[in-house]
Amino acid sequence: MDFTELEAIEGLRWSWNAWPTTKTEATSLVIPLSIMCTPLMQSAELPILPYEPLACTACGAVLNPYARVDYQTRIWSCPFCNKRNTFPLSYSGIGETNLPAELFPTYSTVEYKVDKKDPNFGSASHLGYGWSNGLSSSSLSLSSMGSMGGGGGGSAGGEPRGTGPAFVFVVDACTDEEELRAVKNELLLVVEKLPENSLVGLVAYDSMVRVYDLGFSECTRVVVFHGDREVSSEQVRQFLGLHAAKKQQLGKTFTPQQGFLLPVSECDFNITTAIEEICCLGLNVVGHRPQRCTGAAIAVALGLIEGCSVNTGSRIVVFTSGPATLGPGIVVNSDLSNSIRTHRDLINGHAPYYDTSCSFYDQLSRRLSDSSVVLDLFACSLDQVGTAELKVPVERSGGFMMLGELFESDQFRKCLRHIFSRDEEGYLTMCFDATIEVVTTKDVKISGALGPCVSLEKKNGLVSDRKVGEGGTYIWKLGTLTDKTCIAFFFEVGEEHEPQPGSAFFIQFITRYRHGNMGVRKRVTTAARRWVGKKSPEIAAGFDQETSASVMARLAIHRSETCYARDVIRWLDDNLICFASKFGDYIQEDPSSFRLSSNFSLYPQFMYYLRRSQFIDVFNSSPDETAFFRLMLNREGVVGSVIMIQPTLFQYSFDGPPVPVLLDVRSISPDVILLFDSYFHVVIHYGSKIAQWKKLGYHNDPNHENLRKLLEAPEIDAEQLVVDRVPQPKLIKCDQHSSQARFLLAKLNPSVTQNSTYTEGSDIILTDDLSLQDFVTHLQVLAVRS
Repeated sequence: MDFTELEAIEGLRWSWNAWPTTKTEATSLVIPLSIMCTPLMQSAELPILPYEPLACTACGAVLNPYARVDYQTRIWSCPFCNKRNTFPLSYSGIGETNLPAELFPTYSTVEYKVDKKDPNFGSASHLGYGWSNGLSSSSLSLSSMGSMGGGGGGSAGGEPRGTGPAFVFVVDACTDEEELRAVKNELLLVVEKLPENSLVGLVAYDSMVRVYDLGFSECTRVVVFHGDREVSSEQVRQFLGLHAAKKQQLGKTFTPQQGFLLPVSECDFNITTAIEEICCLGLNVVGHRPQRCTGAAIAVALGLIEGCSVNTGSRIVVFTSGPATLGPGIVVNSDLSNSIRTHRDLINGHAPYYDTSCSFYDQLSRRLSDSSVVLDLFACSLDQVGTAELKVPVERSGGFMMLGELFESDQFRKCLRHIFSRDEEGYLTMCFDATIEVVTTKDVKISGALGPCVSLEKKNGLVSDRKVGEGGTYIWKLGTLTDKTCIAFFFEVGEEHEPQPGSAFFIQFITRYRHGNMGVRKRVTTAARRWVGKKSPEIAAGFDQETSASVMARLAIHRSETCYARDVIRWLDDNLICFASKFGDYIQEDPSSFRLSSNFSLYPQFMYYLRRSQFIDVFNSSPDETAFFRLMLNREGVVGSVIMIQPTLFQYSFDGPPVPVLLDVRSISPDVILLFDSYFHVVIHYGSKIAQWKKLGYHNDPNHENLRKLLEAPEIDAEQLVVDRVPQPKLIKCDQHSSQARFLLAKLNPSVTQNSTYTEGSDIILTDDLSLQDFVTHLQVLAVRS
């Protein structure tokens, strides 16, 4: 079964593609029943329909290809609850040879343009959009359907173009002068390219928080807040004079009551001037860190958006170059003799500000969710800046996080420009204020979700009492979505009725979001799978090893937030032993007889590398780095997650084209080049002979054309990996036995160590860790005893 092809159609990857009929049997599978859902996955065949979806009056499921339709009586039966529903008058022309797009067999995913401001909405010209004149895809009329495009990027016209999204830029004025200049230059470019109806605000901070009045032209005017105080939303409203601002209604033009948040078209000159004038007004004391109040600045920016009642989507974009040293969200005090907290400090309780700061940001994340505001963080520093404390509001709002060393780097520029990129029609390629609703058949219960989402705590009969992550609901909220945002949903089999083996069950994902042009969209994905009997071969055939590894990785890092790493590793090991014992073929108490079929054979390998990954083993990582790594894994799709867990390794040699090789120290050879991709780092590793030839300049000799081509090939492939990924991975070029080679050696299977029999010319890894071979041997011994 090709799971990637199914994902391209549905945007879904299932850990198990056939489900057992009882809860007991489902629990014995060890890997939970789960779906990795990418709601806005790009598709070249996505129909965009300019009318409201037709929903079941009983369960709320949207009309889909699995519905049973009686064309004579114009009644359709919902496949989720079997409720019979009547088609409205707009479907009067329905027939076996005249199907609406949502009933077309190949369209398990459709998108609706539902904004009521559409001038065609409800008119006669609206009726009949999206009908086909036959039952083949070639007969579907594109002209009648409006636009077709991947990721919902198209616009069929008539959508509102009034008020745009709001952006409040929060700039750390304590940043080094040259670095601050780089931030300001990029910020000016961003503002210049924003749509004219976008609302903008500007906040700068050091020991104080300065909010710029962009509507005052005579001079630069700011309102100043103390950085060492926690300011409530009501206080921000009061000090900025926002009490007169009335709640904005959907589609109405924004009428500002003040000058702190204005359309770009009204404050273009003022915001440009204000950005250029940002500078640090605090005093730098020798032996002390700059006075920096990051938490207070974010709280004030959020209070500004709340006070202006912006409900078309908002982002707070923070640029910082160091840790908060005063006020709410403090990471470390200003005295340089006090070092920034480490993982050991967190474990031993020697981080005096950590719990208080996390509590502050946790409360802030709730306010962000309530106001549909996204928090983005660009942190560039050689030291930690406090992203471990800031992780929760950034992740729960769906915001972007970048950890770098310099604002003058290409990495920062490309990341910022990518976020504020625009589509072919000039709209920002970002979505706002999204919700995801899940509808299931009655025998499937919803346990929860893990990813950049927040539970709305809305229950119905489909919600399980057992919570996983953000549980206790059938609908979740997301501040923003991209075409790569992926959420893991967890399910369990209900206990009320035992479904019949061979019968189908259905799960539907209804994603509502505000498009970059501020029009409202609904994307509906409906998927079907089959119930199977106990010990059915379809269970093994439908096991997706990559998806299961991604799901277990999310569950592991979720546990690691409250458990020690050794406890998480023990939990992973226990699950793997149970898994191997259930699905392995073996003779009891005979480890040499143990075998796993090809459907399961890669899974133990994934778990081996997950145990050793930076997500679980935090040794050699700072709390900030660990927070960043976990945040990225928690939103990445299956393919990216698997690369993070078990990096890829390609070998380039004179023998032919590049080939994938084992992630093993034995793959290192003096006469080959290795291209290593761990998602966060891309390493080009030159064998000792290749490196020597390169130093001698042989590749510049026309007689050694093959060497020149060999050296160019991994660089071309590495550049492609770097370009297509955001944030951009760090590209490292190193020679065999050099210090930079540690980025590769740290991830390789240590099949040759200081304790191994030495083989001339081979590299060794100095470690006491188990090799993959020893790990599998131990697994076999334990599995046959269970």
